[in-house]
Amino acid sequence: MKQTVLEGREALKKEIDKIAEVAGYLWQNGWAERNGGNITVNITELVDDKIKSLPAISDVKQIGVTLPALKGCYFFCKGTGKRMRDLAREPMDNGSIIRVLDDCANYVIIADNAVMPTSELPSHLTVHAHLIETGSPYRATVHTHPIELIAMSHNPKMMGKDVLSNLLWSMIPETKAFCPLGLGIVPYELPGSNNLAQATLNELENYDVVMWEKHGVFAKGLDVMDAFDQIDVLSKSAKIYINSRCMGFEPEGMSEAQMKEMSVAFNLPK
Repeated sequence: MKQTVLEGREALKKEIDKIAEVAGYLWQNGWAERNGGNITVNITELVDDKIKSLPAISDVKQIGVTLPALKGCYFFCKGTGKRMRDLAREPMDNGSIIRVLDDCANYVIIADNAVMPTSELPSHLTVHAHLIETGSPYRATVHTHPIELIAMSHNPKMMGKDVLSNLLWSMIPETKAFCPLGLGIVPYELPGSNNLAQATLNELENYDVVMWEKHGVFAKGLDVMDAFDQIDVLSKSAKIYINSRCMGFEPEGMSEAQMKEMSVAFNLPK
């Protein structure tokens, strides 16, 4: 049996196990068709000196951008072309650990296998760099394709600022409590493009979860489970709304006064 870098490192293994668990949830929910979606987690704090001394198992790869905040950082990344359902079963065969080099423009893979990271790595790492620069405790980013949320993004009337946030908050109190910043909106951009990355970064200044019109969502969180949970509660609200419409009526939703009462009672930011 091939030795893994996770052996004897309980904290790191626990983090990778959490990533695998979330990957399974994304697949089970129908949010990760084929190789859809990405997960990238900053694991620098879990890396010991022995891991830091590991040789590269890949050629030097360009990130595509220079990110000084990531000097010497380590990330677990889902592999390009890899399926979430496979990541859930064998995370170290369908993802890899990378080291950002001192030039902050290149990286190498160090474990366990030379699995190339997602093609959207530049946008994910750009977000991580910004999190570090702003002193954020957030360490995880998740991109996935929640069915009901994407369906709602096909309605132009719902794409205005905070229209979806207020609608989804009003469906069930837990959504406002557990996704208190709401849902940012990025109008359609080419997947993987610099425009999409920059627009996402702009929205993440004020939101933890961003809707990519007609595509999916991008979330940041303290860890991968935190990012998933926020998407999950938003998705639940979208299902309640759509089920109500399928039953033939427009759901009443919580009133503005009721939502304001929630914000005060739970000390929510909005």
